[in-house]
Amino acid sequence: MSEKVLMKGNEAVAEAAVRAGCRHYFGYPITPQTEIAAYMSKRMPKVDGCFLQAESEVAAINMVIGASAAGKRAMTSSSSPGISLKGEGISYLAGCDLPAVVVNIQRGGPGLGGIQPSQADYFQATKGGGHGDYHMVVLAPSGVQEMYDFTGLAFDLADRYRACCMILSDGVLGQMMEPMVIRDQPAACVEKPWALTGTGLEREPNIVNSLYIEPEVLERTVIDRWARYAEIEANETRWEETLTGDADIVVVAYGAAARIAATAVLAARAEGIKAGLLRPITVWPFPKKPLAELASRVNSFVCVEMSMGQMVEDLELAIRCAKPVHLCTRTGGVVVTPDEVLAKIREANA
Repeated sequence: MSEKVLMKGNEAVAEAAVRAGCRHYFGYPITPQTEIAAYMSKRMPKVDGCFLQAESEVAAINMVIGASAAGKRAMTSSSSPGISLKGEGISYLAGCDLPAVVVNIQRGGPGLGGIQPSQADYFQATKGGGHGDYHMVVLAPSGVQEMYDFTGLAFDLADRYRACCMILSDGVLGQMMEPMVIRDQPAACVEKPWALTGTGLEREPNIVNSLYIEPEVLERTVIDRWARYAEIEANETRWEETLTGDADIVVVAYGAAARIAATAVLAARAEGIKAGLLRPITVWPFPKKPLAELASRVNSFVCVEMSMGQMVEDLELAIRCAKPVHLCTRTGGVVVTPDEVLAKIREANA
């Protein structure tokens, strides 16, 4: 069953979570993601779910840990400074090998910054965000439909790999409304024999723990976890290419910036410049292999970000600096324009 509706990005995330089997949402209001919590507050009671506005972002993420440890699908959401407060809890999720979904509707920073859209949390999302050796799977939607689709995918990936999965979006996508299709999202049937469900006097107690006193034991645990991350890199790296087949210049952008970059690529083509676009859908794992392949045949790259330049480092690493990379950025909540991207494409083509 499917239904076409006009929906805001934040609401699409919330509805997708409900349809994916999430029955435990813990959050705290912060602009520009508060609509997720507001939507959940009305939706959860109708499906016998639990909505709880926690006393803080720290409390919310620890409630997620508890629900996930019991084998339940759980989610929290926030915007940039709120995600920072959740950082320790996210690290604990990773240390306990617990699946969960965390949504970040980014705003400008650092500090309280502003309430306008930004992409300046890229490092925080892709390089861990909390302490220790770990990764999150990070999905970067570029439209309201993907806000919906990727939320269901995030729950499935989290359960499959026992990992924290983040939806890395921004205030543009969270607040905008677009036509979208609500599709059924049957919850994946993933057995969780490790969950704390009570023994019923029929099995040994399960233990969910992130404390390892013996360093050699912790080392083995971390190495085993990174083997799982390698599996994620091999099987779950996602990206989208547009007009790259004959491109001389490839623009790399994600999220809302990718929509803007796509307009600039078409304008460049109209001027006779052979431009293309590669959009990372997973910013971790980052699409290194397709970028390395492109680097073998294009002249240069343009990296478009709503930050001072963070993803550009992963781009340069992916191509081993084999070709020039031109950086096009706005930050502080200022949204880059198609004209600015086009100007950078022209510069790269000169």
